[in-house]
Amino acid sequence: MMALPSLARRRALLLAAAPAALWLAGCAQPPARPAPADAAAYWSGRLALQLHDPQAQEQSFSASFELQGSERAGQLVLLSPFGAVLAELQWSPAGAQLRQGGQLRESPSLDALVRDTVGTTLPIGALFAWLSGQQASAPGWQADLAQLPEGRLRAERTDPLPRATLRLVLER
Repeated sequence: MMALPSLARRRALLLAAAPAALWLAGCAQPPARPAPADAAAYWSGRLALQLHDPQAQEQSFSASFELQGSERAGQLVLLSPFGAVLAELQWSPAGAQLRQGGQLRESPSLDALVRDTVGTTLPIGALFAWLSGQQASAPGWQADLAQLPEGRLRAERTDPLPRATLRLVLER
């Protein structure tokens, strides 16, 4: 009969294996979803949003994303690092819906739903133009499209408060 390793030896083995397990978990990729037939209106990658308010605590959020459609009608899915759906936002001329954690929120407009959920407005309409490589105006926002050929987009809003920074890294 084989003797069980001592408690100290088991701990040493676990500690030795932990970095490899963490490294493998960090390399995990969410399962690939097929792109819709209209690939010109589909983007995926990672996004990060930071809100900088001098009177409040700074807020930040990041997730993988899949965006399809247009300013008029579309869908944004936010995903965890392991591919689980964190939230799904859908909009059309009839209104907007947000599914998150088993709950459904509805609003007559995408802008109102985003403002009520995030705490500030975001340039959703301009975002579609920016992702297509076109400059578009959005009140208070300035987009940097210089790195878009490398799959990077950065937009900042300085006015009104809170200041905001939106970064996207597109998948290749």
